Amino acid sequence: MAILVDNESRIIVQGITGSEGSFHAEQCLAYGSNIVGGVTPGKGGQSVLEGVPVFNTCYDARQSVQANVSLIFVPAPFAAEAIMEAADAGIELVVCITEGIPVRDMIMVKAYLKNKQTRLIGPNCPGLLTPEQAKVGIMPGFIAKPGRIGVVSKSGTLTYEAVYQIGRVGLGQSTCVGIGGDPIIGTSMLEVLTLFDADPLTDAVVLIGEIGGSMEIEAAEYVQQHGKKPVIGFIAGETAPPGRRMGHAGAIVSGADESAAAKKAIMRSSGIVVVDSPAGIGEAVAQQLQTA
Repeated sequence: MAILVDNESRIIVQGITGSEGSFHAEQCLAYGSNIVGGVTPGKGGQSVLEGVPVFNTCYDARQSVQANVSLIFVPAPFAAEAIMEAADAGIELVVCITEGIPVRDMIMVKAYLKNKQTRLIGPNCPGLLTPEQAKVGIMPGFIAKPGRIGVVSKSGTLTYEAVYQIGRVGLGQSTCVGIGGDPIIGTSMLEVLTLFDADPLTDAVVLIGEIGGSMEIEAAEYVQQHGKKPVIGFIAGETAPPGRRMGHAGAIVSGADESAAAKKAIMRSSGIVVVDSPAGIGEAVAQQLQTA
């Protein structure tokens, strides 16, 4: 295993009977992920996708099939409740793909999870992928291959580009983690970076950030003070005007250190190798491994 998910992860899909949940659960199954059940209130006792049992609650799924990962495709008005239900059932890892969850709801979720042993990835994220072991989300699995490069990113699209660039230079990924770009998310860049740093199957980390917020700065400070492995970074949003949201809800520059230029300068001064184009990620990773 690299980090968070592997072929032994026992995954349920909340919202599995909906169109999005059903489609992506089928894709995860086809990839080889261990989907052991789904949850849709009122539809317990049914089965979908040629034998995947459906439960009324996460608690039922936890008890019946020993689920430890939940993948959420629940509409935004109900997604916060779904996250808290999974946490209340004792699910260790919750991956919420849903976008458009109100900030007010996520404030409530964040406070609720402080007293739980549940880690949340997302919301508004592409999920996780450990190549040839587990796909938990919507990442295209065919572009990834097993290797020793960890990827953590705010952007789904740039996650895929980073994975592609790493593959072009003959390397692969340990685990790819899309943390999401909303103002309030469950797991930060720093938290994922520390997991990769402690993982013996990860040799280097690619960090994809963007304008807005302070997560990249916190990660840079960690690399400077405690980092053990090479980190290659890219910041999206170089040309974004201050005060205007670009793409993600969290991508808005409101302070001097939140612009792309400021973040890149801080990251470079902390020992992170920063590329100016995502097309340079693969080559930068290869160079760092040669000199490490």
